[in-house]
Amino acid sequence: MNSPLSFTSKFTLDKAHFNECYSESTTLDLSAKAFFKSGVLMIFGLIILLFTPVNAYAAWFVIGLGILEAVSHYYHQPWWVVRQMLSRASNSEVTLTIDEQGVLSESFYHKSKILWQDMTTLTETSLGFVLHFNAGKSTGKSYLSKSYLSKDAQQYLQTKTFKRKPSNESK
Repeated sequence: MNSPLSFTSKFTLDKAHFNECYSESTTLDLSAKAFFKSGVLMIFGLIILLFTPVNAYAAWFVIGLGILEAVSHYYHQPWWVVRQMLSRASNSEVTLTIDEQGVLSESFYHKSKILWQDMTTLTETSLGFVLHFNAGKSTGKSYLSKSYLSKDAQQYLQTKTFKRKPSNESK
């Protein structure tokens, strides 16, 4: 009789973990197309400033919004990491369990279970695994770092690596 397969590990939600999560699971686009909205805002503000009798404060406000949009896009990763570090879950210990049902993560502040049948994609990166899943009517993404996974757990996840169509999409 086979015993149920289960891998458990613990890790801390620290700055290094958040930086790795972001860099491995998000693609930051710094092309000109990504800055289109900020460019439009700045040009619109300049048009208001130079060619209309509208108060200059309003024009400078729109120009400032364009600049802020560009800066926030460029510094998206540090801003995301800072927001995570300011959360109450920061520096808390997480217990991760991977078994035949799915992936369970538990901490003092949060408990989540991602079932294998809810996952649409499980992709291996150089430093971990990115899990895409359906969460009700929306989709979600989670990241598992190889640094806190045993070799057996990594091999188990490699056998589970897949890509399939979400169940709520029609063919």
